[in-house]
Amino acid sequence: MNEVGEKFLPIGTVVLLKDATKRVMITGFASISPDTGDRIFDYSGCVFPEGFMSYNQVCVFDHDQIDKVFYKGLEDEEEKNFKVQLIQKVEELKASNENAQM
Repeated sequence: MNEVGEKFLPIGTVVLLKDATKRVMITGFASISPDTGDRIFDYSGCVFPEGFMSYNQVCVFDHDQIDKVFYKGLEDEEEKNFKVQLIQKVEELKASNENAQM
């Protein structure tokens, strides 16, 4: 598998980010920047295959930073319904975040 595909890949998807040497497994969505708290990233993840080891090793990244997909996580009706709600919530969060910065 290589195709990056649509935004918000399923939990458990294993990707390689652009200019990276270590793969990342997607563990969450719509993550707030841990440094500043004012930016919303598309994904959060942990290194693969090691997994979550400590809070300071969680990475946040956007969909356009993904270079390659090695494994795609589970996609079923529940995941598809969740993705519809997720996209709506992310759009609301980004709009309210932009309004707060004005």
